[in-house]
Amino acid sequence: MIKTMQQTLFIVLDGIDGAGTTTHSKLLAGFLSLKGLKTYLTREPSSSEIGKLLRIYLKDERIPASTDALLFAADRVLHYKNEIKKKLEEGYIVISDRYIESSIAYQSSQSDEITIEWIENLNLFAGEPDLTIILDIDPKISLSRKNQEFLEKFEDTSLLDKVRQVYLTRAEKLGYSIINTNNIIELVQTEIQEVVLNKLKEKGIGIKK
Repeated sequence: MIKTMQQTLFIVLDGIDGAGTTTHSKLLAGFLSLKGLKTYLTREPSSSEIGKLLRIYLKDERIPASTDALLFAADRVLHYKNEIKKKLEEGYIVISDRYIESSIAYQSSQSDEITIEWIENLNLFAGEPDLTIILDIDPKISLSRKNQEFLEKFEDTSLLDKVRQVYLTRAEKLGYSIINTNNIIELVQTEIQEVVLNKLKEKGIGIKK
């Protein structure tokens, strides 16, 4: 995996749908900006043409999980090479709403034929985050937060239970921070900020008091 520059940080917030990755990515970006850090917020699927295609395919149950995994990997390599890596080189703290762990958790849960190792190999050319935070929530609660008219094909409780377990197993194995998002937004965001501030201190990146 490609390493990022010493005085920058590549942060990923990941978790099942409805866990709050989008809300907390935006809040974290605002917090770090107020602390005087150059901060760049992005998300997956990206804004590339492949990303736009993915947003259509995620509504289509006819598209197999293997195709999703391939498209996500293609989009992710573009996303990293053309956007994330560029911003890191310019000295930004980059926050991505979802990244590789999303593909691993969702696509491996959708089909027994898809292994985590295969998905990891597809993503070999995507840079590795410095910090991954998994936002955890009960799928029943997460789905209640979603607009039922715009659910994607994998947004059902039974599948999300599997996806959640992959996230938690991976987090334990790889040492990712796990933050429960059942609580009110302000308290959850405070927990996220503490994890990020500790990582910034570890890397020697100074912030405003």
